[in-house]
Amino acid sequence: MHSTVDSFRTPEGVTLGVEHFGDAAAPLVLLAGGPTMLSWPDALCEALARGGRHVVRYDLRDSGTSTTVDPEAPAYTLRDLAADAAALARGLDDRPAHLAGVYVGGMVVQVAALDHPDAFSALTLVGTRSVAPGPVDDDLPDHDPATMGRRFALPMPDWSDRAAVAEFAAAGAEILGNDPAAARTTAERIFDRMPSTQPAITMANQLGMVFSRLDCEPRWRERLPELAIPALVVHGRHDPFFPLGNGEALAREIPGARLLVLERASTAIPAASADEIAAAMLAL
Repeated sequence: MHSTVDSFRTPEGVTLGVEHFGDAAAPLVLLAGGPTMLSWPDALCEALARGGRHVVRYDLRDSGTSTTVDPEAPAYTLRDLAADAAALARGLDDRPAHLAGVYVGGMVVQVAALDHPDAFSALTLVGTRSVAPGPVDDDLPDHDPATMGRRFALPMPDWSDRAAVAEFAAAGAEILGNDPAAARTTAERIFDRMPSTQPAITMANQLGMVFSRLDCEPRWRERLPELAIPALVVHGRHDPFFPLGNGEALAREIPGARLLVLERASTAIPAASADEIAAAMLAL
């Protein structure tokens, strides 16, 4: 399916890299990157577009072709990223949008839906949790220590070397239970879209490292019952990074939310699950 790559400038002067699928006059589904737009597989974007939606995936700040300044010292907050999502939704369509987020993008999306309720008509959260990076609430499962130990034991690549970065991504995917070949290809595509191969920028794009330095206060988990729009929570059964209990908690705490468990998935969205996820999103 044909797509169009573009950019959007928010009223605050932030440039967001975007890609459009489907009919621009159709209802908008806005996909926030985690942190890059390529966290959302082409197959899922195309399936949503075939379902009669205008699908737009976008890069968060300091990733992809969006505004990149200094990922090691971000001068913005999680709430600023949420405001970006609302500005993009309002700028692309007069009607409220279906907003979706994956991984750390799912945190952005939760805050956006709470802070800007008039901008959104539905919510999809994929492989995420209801608290910011860092210490987790006692009732939520944290990262699997054995898996994370293996993952973080991998030697860092030469971040300016495309092949080394892709191999690092493939090795990490295998440890996490994702498809190494798909991870390698995605890492190469992410590398090719970066504005620079400076190590901090490459790491921010590949690993979302900016979120470890981002101000994510105040908490938002206790506000989730305020959400009054249809919601879908999608989570991999075998996710060791944000284990399934995090998705189950989101589905419990958002009124009326549906939980879709991907029985064979880990942290990444498998292309093979695109039709199943798209059908659930289109039903909201």
